Amino acid sequence: MASDPGLTTLLELEGEILDQGNGYWVEIRAWSVAPTRDIPHGLRYALTLHDAHGKRIMGFDNAHAPKKPKKFRYAGQRLPYDHRHRHASDKGAPYGFKDAHQLLKDFFEEVDRVLKVRQEN
Repeated sequence: MASDPGLTTLLELEGEILDQGNGYWVEIRAWSVAPTRDIPHGLRYALTLHDAHGKRIMGFDNAHAPKKPKKFRYAGQRLPYDHRHRHASDKGAPYGFKDAHQLLKDFFEEVDRVLKVRQEN
């Protein structure tokens, strides 16, 4: 991960709460770990968007593998730990982690999209 231009930025944001206006806020959690089979890039993270009541409404993380659909065709297949929660009740969908820079870009683009939709409703 040494060649990842966004890694330093992401790690420096660890623990930050970022106001998004209208009561919405983002929390950034990120730290280096020893690479494992489940986390080969050696980065643990949880980037979440919350409403004014503190409820997570969207997020990207790798705390666990996403839940397999009940009718999963390939029962022996492992799902990657990197995933995203598209809404508050989403159990997680796989996220194709490339590097920390792309993670930050994808996350904040999704934050902007979610907030725009909520503003329109």
